[in-house]
Amino acid sequence: MEKDKRPDPDSLLVSLEEEGRGRLTVFLGAAAGVGKTYAMLEAARDRLAEGVDVVVGWVETHGRAETAALLEGLPVIPPRRLVYRGREFAEMDLDALLTRRPALALVDELAHTNIPGSRHVRRYQDVEELLAAGIDVYTTLNIQHLESLNDIVAQITGVQVRETVPDRVLEAARIQLVDIPPEELIQRLKDGKVYVPGQAAEALRKFFRPGNINALRELALRYAARRVDRQVETYMRAHGIPGPWPAGERVMVCVSPSPFSARLIRIARRMAEGLQAEWLAVYVEAPRRFPAGEAERDRLAKNLRLAEELGAETISLTGQDVAEELLELARKRNISQIIIGKPLHSRLWEWLHGSVVDKVIRHSEGISVHVIPGKPGRERQVPRAPGVTRRPPAPLLPYAGIMVLMFLVTLCAASFRTFLGPVNVALMFLLPVLAGAVKWGTGPAVLAALVGVLAFDFLFVPPTFSFTVADLRYLISFVIFLLVALFTGTLSSRLQEQARLSRRREARTAALYALSREIAAVSELEPVLESVARKVAETVEGQVMVLLPDENGRLAVRAASSPGLVDSLDESERAVATWVFERGVMAGRGTDTLSASAGLYLPLRAGEEVRGVLGVHTGDRERYLHPEQVRLLEAFAGLAALAVTRIQLAEKARVARMLAESERLRTALFNSLSHDLRTPLASIIGAVTGLLEGGDVYDPAARRDLLQTIKQGALRMNRFVNNLLDMARLESGLLSLRKEWCDMQDIIGVAVGRLGELRSRPLQIDLQPDLPLVQADFMLIEQVLVNLLDNALKYSEPGSEITIAARREGEELAVAVADRGQHIPEEDLGRIFDKFYRLQSPRLVSGTGLGLAICKGIIEAHGGRIWAANHPAGGVVITFVLPLGEAAPGEVPAEGADHGHGN
Repeated sequence: MEKDKRPDPDSLLVSLEEEGRGRLTVFLGAAAGVGKTYAMLEAARDRLAEGVDVVVGWVETHGRAETAALLEGLPVIPPRRLVYRGREFAEMDLDALLTRRPALALVDELAHTNIPGSRHVRRYQDVEELLAAGIDVYTTLNIQHLESLNDIVAQITGVQVRETVPDRVLEAARIQLVDIPPEELIQRLKDGKVYVPGQAAEALRKFFRPGNINALRELALRYAARRVDRQVETYMRAHGIPGPWPAGERVMVCVSPSPFSARLIRIARRMAEGLQAEWLAVYVEAPRRFPAGEAERDRLAKNLRLAEELGAETISLTGQDVAEELLELARKRNISQIIIGKPLHSRLWEWLHGSVVDKVIRHSEGISVHVIPGKPGRERQVPRAPGVTRRPPAPLLPYAGIMVLMFLVTLCAASFRTFLGPVNVALMFLLPVLAGAVKWGTGPAVLAALVGVLAFDFLFVPPTFSFTVADLRYLISFVIFLLVALFTGTLSSRLQEQARLSRRREARTAALYALSREIAAVSELEPVLESVARKVAETVEGQVMVLLPDENGRLAVRAASSPGLVDSLDESERAVATWVFERGVMAGRGTDTLSASAGLYLPLRAGEEVRGVLGVHTGDRERYLHPEQVRLLEAFAGLAALAVTRIQLAEKARVARMLAESERLRTALFNSLSHDLRTPLASIIGAVTGLLEGGDVYDPAARRDLLQTIKQGALRMNRFVNNLLDMARLESGLLSLRKEWCDMQDIIGVAVGRLGELRSRPLQIDLQPDLPLVQADFMLIEQVLVNLLDNALKYSEPGSEITIAARREGEELAVAVADRGQHIPEEDLGRIFDKFYRLQSPRLVSGTGLGLAICKGIIEAHGGRIWAANHPAGGVVITFVLPLGEAAPGEVPAEGADHGHGN
């Protein structure tokens, strides 16, 4: 059995991607003090002697003289100095290291947490950036800092390690194991070579006990061995090496629906434990061997679950040849031991159907095969589950149909025998064979072949109407015809079965794709959960519910495929769902945990967090889900968990934005209260105090100046309060327009009169003659002009000119306010109308950043537009346009006396 020895494309792609990156070498130790940094520096000095450009990015000597001695002569990048909470700290200078770009960088303590103010939070992120830049890195790590072993280390030592490194960082790394005996490490601690004496005594008492050290050493040795094993496997795939390479032990057990497989699984578990090896449980789904009955599918599901519970990696394959698929996987995964059961079939059965065991042994080539024979009668005496019937007998309709088809072909051949000849007649009898194989399978096709040979012999081979053959050469034709018919019929049947399996897998993949596409565009939780419940129910032909925790942490049904399912969730079922939610493990019907439940419950797990529970009820208590269906459900649950996580995170982000906006508003209000209110209040208080205490000291002109100061301060405070109120009305949607026919010249006059500060500025008003009236809210447009003029006063130099222009442009009325201040950067022109956005100014400018936002809201409420542009001669021009709409009525008040303006 010759296998394809081409390299694996995925492995080659990974190798090509790694070529452009730097290579990471990790000096791994069981604990502090084993000599990782020392070993790293020794290796670096060897590379330096070879002519490699080596630079020390960060090395922590911990005051050890022998470590410091190894640093002599190595180029060192000076550290950065960062101040945090009043203290100065040294950190690796990542930018300097990237600029220096050595061939090899030494970065000690991979799990270190950087001081706030550094580019990355963790040092392993610095290392990843160096690797991405093509720089090789030597680093050190203790085994307790590995993320996947964090809980195990805590259980062994009683110490919860906070600084951990994700396993993915070490996936492509070279591992250099640094190890010393526990006695030597303890002596180093006592000698003060690891910690200062006070810390060393505490460490010996709590962490560095002999049992702890041995356990950590075992973890480090096992991790290093697994990494080497994976590297061997990756190398074999990348170079197309068929294997196996006996570098390490790996066990594979072959699983089937047979109850005998449970014994094989336990044997494989014991063997893997004795060899300290990984093990796999593999099931091959072949058309001829696919479990047809519910009982067989249930046993297969239980066998695979048993393997998972015992620690195996379960794999399901699809193929025509079971032995070939098993051996191909064994070579890819570098399997050294195969455990397979030997069914007690007869010699005749094995001759007709083939023996998987014999084929595996014949082509194992370097893999040890352990054949476990079954017990006599074991297969036939399996008790049936209550309510599960045996496989129904083959229906007679296909066989009756094939006989009718044979009769019609025979009748047609007999009618045209003179014109057809014996050869064409024989070929006609192949048609029912092919039709039967495609339509009904192998059994009817075999019957068609046998009947075809007999009919051809009886009716068309001399002497006719007799099974006697005069010409013995016809016997060879009969045999060849029968073999061709059987071969083509069996082949067609297999292709049909394979197409059926492909359609089933395609349907499941399409269901996953449809669900992912449907929930990807939905931003609300309820529609997502309803889509999940509906799609899963359609796929498994059952009833589905989705449970999420409420505000009190109690699970509640948020979506169900049928309303009656919610009523069926009694306290016992809810308890099962709660157990799954709390532990993040599948349970319920068809599992070995809480199997008396009416439904199967799967956790909606996203990373390390469980978001909810997916409940599936098949409706029939005797119906179990096939392992493929369970895996599909797990995929559905994963998609649902990601969607729920996405929506919940989006909601949290929205709430966070609202809180940030509220905080910014609060800060802005406090700033404004401290300046925009305190300044006019101070001027008002000063003027009032002068009037009260000055008595007759002030002449009438001075009194008018003080009263004018009081008025200007009060108006300024009034504008500030009005801005706040207008912004609140705009945000709440309560701003109502009281439109009337208005003269823009009157509005400009009132706005100018409200701003006393304009008296000290040159003001140019350029109005087009005969401006049309516009329908608008007089008070609100006046407020817009006041805010624009106030903005121009703030952001232009004292004494500079301010211009107001108004003219008709088509069916719109345009009004512009221009100042002679500084230009606004182009990228900020569109942002000045955002709430709380304030431009940087060399002068201290008061305000909340709400004035222009209010202008935009009012103008857009009128159906107009507002924008800003830089003036060519300097300064900024802010323009707004209002729609003119229909013509004004004939009689409109010429004066705006009702509005109280008298400019």
